[in-house]
Amino acid sequence: MSVELLDGSTVLSFVEDEEAFNGLIHDRFSNLDTNHDGFLSYSEILKEFQSLRVFETHFGIDVKRDPDELAHVYDSLFVKFDHDNNGAVDLEEFKMETKCMMLAMANGLGVLPVQMVLEEDSFLKKAVEREAMKIFA
Repeated sequence: MSVELLDGSTVLSFVEDEEAFNGLIHDRFSNLDTNHDGFLSYSEILKEFQSLRVFETHFGIDVKRDPDELAHVYDSLFVKFDHDNNGAVDLEEFKMETKCMMLAMANGLGVLPVQMVLEEDSFLKKAVEREAMKIFA
């Protein structure tokens, strides 16, 4: 983890750089697709959802959640990714939904820089690294 400074334009610029964004999407999808069938099953994508710990923490503090409530939230997220409702998420669906989420984050961040603690392999960390490379190039 590292503390980084970013704003909405950092994220937006990363998403608009199709080569960088699509490369990261492909890499993340490949890592999640543990059986290498070209689709993410519920169990494969569930691991990613759970690793984010969005619903298990409140401002960084662990919170005990009702397991049924968590299951319902994760089910709903999977449905959001599975655009064609075939029970699996393909690369294009993964890319489209991830892009929507990243654009929503960019919008939420706005124009004022904020400091955030970021996981080393997160999409936001990659956006910050890409911007830093542009500045120092």
